[in-house]
This record gives sequence, structure tokens and C-alpha cells, in this order.
Amino acid sequence: MVQGTMSGAGKSLITAALCRIFTQDGYRTAPFKSQNMALNSFVTGDGLEMGRAQAVQALAAGKKPDVRMNPILLKPSSETGSQVILNGRIFGQYSAADYFRIKKQLVPHILEAYEGLAGENDIIVIEGAGSPAEINLRSGDIVNMGLAEMVDARVLLAGNIDPGGVFAQLYGTVGLLKEAERSRIAGFIINKFRGDRELLSPGLKELYELTGIPVVGVLPYMSVKLSEEDSLSGELSVKQHEKPVDIAVIRLPFISNYTDMTPLQRSPYLGVRYVEEASELGRPDLVILPGSKSTIDDLRWLKRTGLAAAVRALKDQGSDIMGICGGYQMLGERLFDPETGQSEEGLKLLSVRTVFKAEKRTTQVKARIENGELKGLRLSGYEIHTGETAAVQGDASGMLPFMEFDVRGERYYDGFILENVCGTYLHGLFENGELIDRLGRLYFERRGLSFCEDLKTGDYEDFQEKQYDLLADTVRKNLDMKAIYGAIGLK
Repeated sequence: MVQGTMSGAGKSLITAALCRIFTQDGYRTAPFKSQNMALNSFVTGDGLEMGRAQAVQALAAGKKPDVRMNPILLKPSSETGSQVILNGRIFGQYSAADYFRIKKQLVPHILEAYEGLAGENDIIVIEGAGSPAEINLRSGDIVNMGLAEMVDARVLLAGNIDPGGVFAQLYGTVGLLKEAERSRIAGFIINKFRGDRELLSPGLKELYELTGIPVVGVLPYMSVKLSEEDSLSGELSVKQHEKPVDIAVIRLPFISNYTDMTPLQRSPYLGVRYVEEASELGRPDLVILPGSKSTIDDLRWLKRTGLAAAVRALKDQGSDIMGICGGYQMLGERLFDPETGQSEEGLKLLSVRTVFKAEKRTTQVKARIENGELKGLRLSGYEIHTGETAAVQGDASGMLPFMEFDVRGERYYDGFILENVCGTYLHGLFENGELIDRLGRLYFERRGLSFCEDLKTGDYEDFQEKQYDLLADTVRKNLDMKAIYGAIGLK
């Protein structure tokens, strides 16, 4: 089990790296995280929802993502409440206090998922959450040392040296654990190190003398392009770039599945930056309104900040506007939630209306762009939303269907396009390398520039595979794998 001294210690990537390494070494391997809190989710082939980090780890292990790898997913919908996804389906909406009271009831589901995976694999690599030293939560712990005890797992404790204080992080965490918990720790990992490792030697020695726990690895700061946890990703802090085509993504307070934009970073032409204030928008080639877990609240935030008016002005000035999922809903005339009675006027850039439903639609899809300058492109991705969006009856605005979806032979239109505005429910659309290249060519031609056909983006799956191998190679070189195999009783 990989635990961390805090959120952002690097647990997700270390888990992915170990999944890859064990798989390379010939072991059947699967990731597991009993409870994940994230707004970046993934839809499996059978239409179930799980944390994206565990989907990434599954692919690193050469496995198809399986909802058993993340039986509980918490999707924050307010400052104190979350939607609870259990075994891939909505279980309910809970405040933090209410969820704390009922979560022990979910332990049988956790153990059933774990045992199912364990019966099919040689090694399970478990990711913890937050810190095991959150002693106020110890009595109901189902994700850190509590889980390690349930499944009898040895623990690697990772600390992030980048902000400083890593020795205090590690020593303080161990100091707050009970003796039985401390005995589970097989080694420390110092993560995100920049510099000369020899300078760490005195500290590593003293830390061992103080705790009796060895440092089994010092991992360098790694620049791998894999999906990260939403709230702590450095990607969301990017405010500028030096690429010729400018794409501005609105960083909504409840932004979800922002990893839709991650594949764009592969392009040598397309630069992505995140915007939180109207003054930061400038005059981008493309504005993207991403997904949202709380669409009406985020729409109201757009209006308060002046971003709604700024986006409408950019549309009139010729910038392209794209909405994905919740962002698509915001582009319409009105959003209505019958359950709460909330209703909010949209940006009125598309003549559509959205009505929210209790049932969530989660499915993988194949798609074809039907209209616009990218017409004919074939894509794949997934839907994950609770709203139904339809054109306003009797409105002759000139809107055209944007895409045709194919879900296991069932075909239907999705989204609309009107001049330089389009919206879609398709997540994952930018994983198509041809789409990225055609976007680059489109914006270059508008400026009268020459687009280099030799610099094609390529297949995203191949790109991911290379990133997994890069991650595994770097971690293998800097981790005492002999000690780790020894801790779990394998050669």
C-alpha cells in the first residue's frame, strides 16, 4: 500500500509506477483504492463510474479499468457535501458528517471488491488517501491504516520534498501512528526531489535512527504527462504558454474531468491555459467551458466574475467557443433542476435548454462530427451527465447537430453548432490525434501561416504507453525494488 504524508505527496503516480513495474516483471497486478475523492472520473466499458486515477493505474498494469478497483468515489458538489458513487452507481448525496456516520456500512462492499481482484491477481497495489495521521478520523478509517489492517498490507509512506519539510512530514506522521500501524511501514519514499541526493544523506541516516524505518527511494521530480487528481494538479495553475495557438479553459470552481484538455498538451502548436478572471481572458483562438459537478453554481460564478459577459463578447469578436458537458449546458438559454427548483438563465449562445434528471447517464461512445470545419472526423469517448439538453422548440436559429453518437449500435445526435459556438456531451474527444492536428491546421490557415505536416500528434494510446514506461523506468532506477519485493514476500 502506498500512503502519503499529505494530499499531493505523489501516491497516485507512485502506485501507477509500481503497477507498471510489477507487470513488467511478470506479475498479474491490479490497483485498488477503497475510497477516492475526485471530480475526475472515468466510465468503464460496462458504463460504471470510477476514479480516473485508478483507471490510469489499471492501464499502467495492462488491465481494463474495473470498478472494483475503486468501489467508492466521492464527487464534491458543495463545500461540505458530495455525491457518493458506490460500485459505479449513484448511492446518494451526503454531507461530510452524514457520510462519516454511514461509511463503515460500506466496508463489506470494499472487501468484496478487494477480494475479487485479489483472487485474479498476484499483487494488488493499494493507494491511500490524504494522510494516515489524520487522527481525528482514525476511528472510521476505511482508506489508510484501517484498510491496511483489513487486508494485511505492508505500507510505503511517501513524502513530498518540493514544498520543504519532508523529514518533519515523515517523522511527524510516524509519531502520530499507533505502534501496530507503525509496524506496517516497510519504508519511506521521498518524492519530487530536485538536486544532489548526497546532500540528503545525513538526513536519511538520522531519520532511520529516529524511526527504525529505512528510506527505500528518493524519486526525482518527474515530468510525465498522465492524468492527475483534479484539485492538486499543476496543470490547472498554468496561466500562460508560448505556443502559437491560444486555448483558454475556464477554471470553474467545481470543474470536473478537466483531463479532457490534457491530450492537447501533446501538440507543438496548441497552448492551453486556465482562466479564473475576465481580465485574464485576452483574445484566445478558442475558449473551452469544461465539465462541472455543480453546473448551476458554476454558471452563477461565471456571471459574478464577469466571465460570462467576456465569453459572449469574445464570441462576437470571432473567438471560437466550445462547451463540454456542463459547459455545453451553460451555453444554452436556461438550466432547470426539478428536484431543487433551481433555474438559471444560460449564456444564450445556443438555443437549447437543459433539464436535470436524477438518473446519471454513463456510457462509452463512438462519435462522428456532422457539421462545422471539422466535419467527418471520427472520435471516441464517453458520456457522464445527469442533464438532458434539447433545442428550443420553434427556434429557427440556424443551429445544426454537432455530432452523431453510436452506443452499441444505437445512433443519435449530440450537441449543436452555431457559427463559432459548439457544445457536446463527449468527454475524451481530444484524445484523437487527428482532431488535434486539424485544429492546429485550422487556426494556422486562419492566420495565413504554414502548418508543418511532419509534426503530427500521433495516437494517444501509444503516447500513454510511452509515458507509463518512462514513469516505471524512472521509479525503478530510484527505488529499492529488492526491499519492496522482500516486504511482500516475493522475489
